[in-house]
Amino acid sequence: VPEAPTPMWPDDLQNHTFLHTVYCQDGSPSVGLSEAYDEDQLFFFDFSQNTRVPRLPEFADWAQEQGDAILFDKEFCEWMIQQIPKLDGKIPVSRGFPIAEVFTLKPLEFGKPNTLVCFVSNLFPPMLTVNWHDHSVPVEGFGPTFVSAVDGLSFQAFSYLNFTPEPSDIFSCIVTHEPDRYTAIAYWVPRNALPSDLLEN
Repeated sequence: VPEAPTPMWPDDLQNHTFLHTVYCQDGSPSVGLSEAYDEDQLFFFDFSQNTRVPRLPEFADWAQEQGDAILFDKEFCEWMIQQIPKLDGKIPVSRGFPIAEVFTLKPLEFGKPNTLVCFVSNLFPPMLTVNWHDHSVPVEGFGPTFVSAVDGLSFQAFSYLNFTPEPSDIFSCIVTHEPDRYTAIAYWVPRNALPSDLLEN
């Protein structure tokens, strides 16, 4: 009887990483959970609302799945936070400085709705405040900050601001790292706007 062939899997099916990361800290947020696939965030968990929040609308159905693991994660984190005073001096401290970048989610076209993305990298621990300014005036109405883990005990964050770009725009994303009060500022001014006929092509 001939032997069955050994299945051959393409390399791209063997080298993927799913991260289910829970972080606890004596700061805000005190507990967080993010889930990422190959460092692309899929969900974060909003413990105040007890819901999984999808990064993209396509993941909304998966976000409905709960599970006892998340409740265990929260209880474990709350227990860990109570132990923090006993672990003083043994917890990793802030390292490096956050780096902020701002770019548009879609190609720039004046007068057409778009979204500004503030990407924060080199973040540890993940305690930060993100604010947006338009011509140095605070902007209201931007969404929550999405925090996710990356390899090497580091984090990244995304903040989104919906807007309609105009040639005179000057937006800034102001990131304050809470532990050391370090502030990173990234500016966005319109450049290289694409004409409508090129976008249509």
